[in-house]
Amino acid sequence: MNSPDPSDQPYWWTTQALPELPEATPPGRVDVAIVGAGYTGLSAAITLARAGQSVAVLDRMRPGEGASTRNGGITSGNLRLSLAQMTRRFGPERAQAILEESRFAREDLYRFLSEEKLECDFALTGRFGGALTPADADRLARDADALRERFGIEAHPVSRAEVRAYIGTDLYCGGNVRMDIGGLNPAKLHAGMLRLALDTGATVHPRTAVQGLEQRGDGHVLATSRGQVTARHVMMGTNGYTDGADRWLRRRLVPVRSRIIATAELPADMMQRLVPKRMMLGDTRKLSYYYRPSPDGRRILFGGRDGATSGDPGWSTAHLRRELVRIWPELSDVPISHSWYGHVAMNRDMVPRIFSHSGRRYATGYCGSGVVWARWAGQKVAWQILGGDAGESALDFRAPAAVPFFNGYAWFMPGVYAWLSAQDRFRLGSGARRTGTAG
Repeated sequence: MNSPDPSDQPYWWTTQALPELPEATPPGRVDVAIVGAGYTGLSAAITLARAGQSVAVLDRMRPGEGASTRNGGITSGNLRLSLAQMTRRFGPERAQAILEESRFAREDLYRFLSEEKLECDFALTGRFGGALTPADADRLARDADALRERFGIEAHPVSRAEVRAYIGTDLYCGGNVRMDIGGLNPAKLHAGMLRLALDTGATVHPRTAVQGLEQRGDGHVLATSRGQVTARHVMMGTNGYTDGADRWLRRRLVPVRSRIIATAELPADMMQRLVPKRMMLGDTRKLSYYYRPSPDGRRILFGGRDGATSGDPGWSTAHLRRELVRIWPELSDVPISHSWYGHVAMNRDMVPRIFSHSGRRYATGYCGSGVVWARWAGQKVAWQILGGDAGESALDFRAPAAVPFFNGYAWFMPGVYAWLSAQDRFRLGSGARRTGTAG
């Protein structure tokens, strides 16, 4: 039977409480003011403070209360666009460079975790991607070959007969595996980064809303709910939580809800059947479902886009539960213990971005893959402020264009969600007919 009232708090918060920092007036003058105390802002703060800069990080919520502690904890560094799509949009050189940078960003995250000795339950488990149709299986096989041949990543196709070695379901007709992706506890990662930022001498100010930004001379003035801050440099790291303080940015980022449900604890033998290799998991559906075992191997966490734009409707949890059971029918009577959401940020380029406007620097638009990209992009912007070649990035080019008829409220998302859902239903039915399985 289903839980009548799953907690609306992230499961991760039961393993790592959100930090409660003292609410103090920020310094009146700093070298760098950073707006947003998630992965992006803390990564920049660590790099800058270690280089001797005075840094104030300002956040209108508690540090990490946004997507940094609400995500699935999968270290994918995914790119929404294929190489061919990026080549058409950005040209062959930049497209190839962005793909290569995704590999560098993952490797740099793993280096960072090791060198800083951050205890965040990281395990390089690999990722299985499931194919809904034979055409998807062919594409995933080609993708695995390209990863292996072009980038030296350990990857291989998975035939239909081999699927159950990776996931206990009959839904998929094949897939692929890549071994450069793992999982971690995002709340513990954020807590470790916050500790590093504070230890380096950066100040972090919770519940300190930035209410206005003004470029003045060779610096910037930030009006906040706790007083004025003057800074030589400003970095915006608000991503899917951008508000009206920066209306220019808000018109370029579409906040999209991503919801995750967590099952109650499951028996060890069931977990072994469901996820025998404890890998991170996903498939080829348009709505981008992602799922994984919890780090302790006792639950399944299942996430996907939430078509709601306000409130906390029960249908979005019910929808994810149905998709969970579609993959694993034996979970039909298992209670859901947690159901929560956070905002990811999409942009019209559909790749993570670094850019500047009005003297401010931006690292943003991670399109749902911020565990890898946010820390990398924040660090890159910090290096740009410090000067030198280390700040060079294929993500650093023109700002994404504004979204027409959009000013912060994603009124069009229910329609987009319905369209993608319809495509998934058609493809699920098509795949079942072609493989002779039940849909």
